[in-house]
Amino acid sequence: MKRAVTLPAPLAQIPWGMLLPLFALVLFGAAVLHSAAGGDFDTYATSHLIRFGVFLTLALVMSRIPRHLVLWGAYPAYGVVLVLLLGVEIIGQIGGGSQRWLEFGFLRLQPSELMKPAIVLVLASYFHTLPVGMIGSWRALVPPGALMVLPMAMVLLQPDLGTALAIVFGGAVVLFLAGLPASWFAGGGIAALVMVPLAYFFALKDYQQRRVTTFLDPESDPLGAGYHITQSKIAIGSGGIDGKGFGQGSQSHLDYLPEPHTDFVFATMAEEWGLVGGIFVLLVFGIVLRWGTNVALDATDRFSRLLAGGITATIFFYVAINLMMVMGLAPVVGIPLPFVSHGGSSMMTNMICIGTLMMVDRWNKQSGAASN
Repeated sequence: MKRAVTLPAPLAQIPWGMLLPLFALVLFGAAVLHSAAGGDFDTYATSHLIRFGVFLTLALVMSRIPRHLVLWGAYPAYGVVLVLLLGVEIIGQIGGGSQRWLEFGFLRLQPSELMKPAIVLVLASYFHTLPVGMIGSWRALVPPGALMVLPMAMVLLQPDLGTALAIVFGGAVVLFLAGLPASWFAGGGIAALVMVPLAYFFALKDYQQRRVTTFLDPESDPLGAGYHITQSKIAIGSGGIDGKGFGQGSQSHLDYLPEPHTDFVFATMAEEWGLVGGIFVLLVFGIVLRWGTNVALDATDRFSRLLAGGITATIFFYVAINLMMVMGLAPVVGIPLPFVSHGGSSMMTNMICIGTLMMVDRWNKQSGAASN
């Protein structure tokens, strides 16, 4: 009789059911980036794989951090990212009309990306310490609101509307999971509807206003403001069921499709791999999000549940907005596709999210083992 193969304890705690599909998605992304570079592997694909390897190591290290240390470091981590955002306003590098990056010689960092998991962490810590009986009081809304508004305002100054919305979304999900009254969210929704027209005319810059009007009617200016969405739709639609074939995408190779390796990488993929490739990408994201949701549901304490739920929502926001954007269902706001788009800051943030979920997953398993 054959003996069952057992993994060492550290390896057995790794969620291979999520990681192996994620590995496949990253490798698929490297193939798409290879094609987007005109058949050159070194332009985008090599750095894409190297970044994934480096940040996977970071995620594995994060997964070993004990719960009490994470709770202790929540506010300091938030404070550090806030200082980095302030540094962007003072000495940040300008690129593409936006001031979003800090240069550290060997590293170009976008601090606003770090605020996405940081806001979830600090709010989860806050509600962990807030007595349940105060959930319906001002203390459940005003301090968390201040924690969200401050970084959001600093990010809007860069300007970066997409990242600001991501920060608000992650924070709002934590507030919802914390149990704030539904009437507060309804009131917030009504206030948002009132503020949208005001924000459009007085807060958005001219190019951001054009993005909104283009989203509503891209065909009104197909060679100008509507060019991105129009070419993206052409690329996706021309892929059909099984695509034009690897390396055969005319929209990206002939430079019709803008940003084929970053924001519009899904359109690059869909043109060459068709509906089949799109379903594969959606399937892997579904596996990752389902696993993250289960980690939140299995959490044995309030802090872990809010942290895992908010982080899973952050990954979902990335995926949903990017896919809606490239299909013309949302304005172009510069949100990359996780694990597929080329970009160091995006890969870092999403792998921090994965590492955080792996960390909570390990806490859950430790709690389960202790109770048995």
